[in-house]
Amino acid sequence: MSTVRDTPLPQPGKAVGIDTIDMTMRFGSFTALDHVSIKVPPGSFHALLGENGAGKSTLVKCIMGFYHATSGSLSVDGHEVAISSPRDAASYGLGMVYQHFTLVPSLTGAENLVISRAQVPAIISWAKERKDLSAFMERMPFDIPLDRRVSELAAGEKQKLEIVKQLYLGRSFLVLDEPTSVLTPAEADEMLGLVRGMTERGELTVLMISHKFHEVTKFADAVSILRRGKLVGTGKIGELSTADMAAMMIGDVKLASLDTRVPVSQTAKPVLKVEQVKAPDRSGLKTIEIENLEVRSGEIVGIAGISGNGQKELTEILAGQRPTDAGRVSVKGEAYGATRLETRKNNVRFIPEEPLQNACAPRMTVSENLSFRTFDLRADGKDAIWLNRSKMKKRAKALISDFKVKTASSSSPIAALSGGNVQRAVLARELTGEVDLLIVSNPCFGLDFSAVAEIRARIMKARNSGAAVLLLSEDLDELLEMSDRIVVISGGRLVYETPARSADIGVIGAHMAGHH
Repeated sequence: MSTVRDTPLPQPGKAVGIDTIDMTMRFGSFTALDHVSIKVPPGSFHALLGENGAGKSTLVKCIMGFYHATSGSLSVDGHEVAISSPRDAASYGLGMVYQHFTLVPSLTGAENLVISRAQVPAIISWAKERKDLSAFMERMPFDIPLDRRVSELAAGEKQKLEIVKQLYLGRSFLVLDEPTSVLTPAEADEMLGLVRGMTERGELTVLMISHKFHEVTKFADAVSILRRGKLVGTGKIGELSTADMAAMMIGDVKLASLDTRVPVSQTAKPVLKVEQVKAPDRSGLKTIEIENLEVRSGEIVGIAGISGNGQKELTEILAGQRPTDAGRVSVKGEAYGATRLETRKNNVRFIPEEPLQNACAPRMTVSENLSFRTFDLRADGKDAIWLNRSKMKKRAKALISDFKVKTASSSSPIAALSGGNVQRAVLARELTGEVDLLIVSNPCFGLDFSAVAEIRARIMKARNSGAAVLLLSEDLDELLEMSDRIVVISGGRLVYETPARSADIGVIGAHMAGHH
């Protein structure tokens, strides 16, 4: 093979547009996509909205050649095309940036770009490649250090590099799949702003899957909304309110008003206190140091931070899963070590991240999982000697009905439930009875719009009933909507605190990114 590059580096291209015409995708008797026709003109920034299971991923996979649509067709720039693989899609200039990074962490940015080409020389002339890349990057709106290993780049830089990789490969139509889920607000705004600039210059067309309304309204120029595999709405941004979009996404479901916050009482007593606590982080190389964290009765304290800054370790400390080297955790003024007895005495409840792995026994039944807090107690509160299975089943049925858990039966293994229904089941178990302290981690991650609204309303109800709530979330919108106070965690330390109502997102984002 030649050592010289065979094809010239792509110039910023001319954006291509696509049309899906009556696109339908069936899996057996299930119709995932039902006669969906959307038009994404060249140089536009189009948003695709819908709940989980609405058909967004199926539509995108049909466009990109991962799936072959059962019926319907795809046009690129007005010409019908047959795309049977992602390679075919690439030949028409269609590319995709995934939610999870696909770069090789141990290689530099430059190396990642060069090896991503369809034809890579057997012997690479790095002097030539670097010169070409330097000229290419001058035409890019993104500023990324290509000589650094990907593992050393910030999340925002990695996301930009994923986009640059697609542009380097000559793509002029990009699908962005929830591109900001790992970015700070400032990184998200910067990245989407630069992409938007490319669409306005006619160099790129974007189809963005998102669940963040504020991003859609700020950066997209049009939106298509799917529900249960059908296209239920489309329109220009500015002509549709977020309430209109939400109504189209979830149909005629009536959502409880979320903002039912009564002000936190001045006399509210502290329930949880974390003082001068030190513990090793997961790598064992750094220390988590929580100097002072307090949550009072009837308030939600939100912990904001980019993933990997100590949130997991903090929840493990509070759950008794991570030993501390120093400091004290107390609940209602007494030392707390998260034993079953202390948890029960103080009415402490836990909703961890990924509840199927961290709060359930996947192979046990829904009924058994719902009984974990009470199976060893008699009605009078004394220790039970025998399991009362009929009582467990009866109680499970009541909770399943109250919390709208969709399950074939209370005897089904809990692993058979969808993510939203596992979360509802865990909420049913943890929020029933007296709750004085509730520790919640990313409760709505990956859930659809109506499940999110319902789960947030349940947490808010617990707060309004006097529970102290510690809410750890990587979704800043969620924290602003739910919390009374927001505390930022960065590098294993609490670095900033603000009342939620008067919070400045830019300041929070800067502290999250470690600029403080």
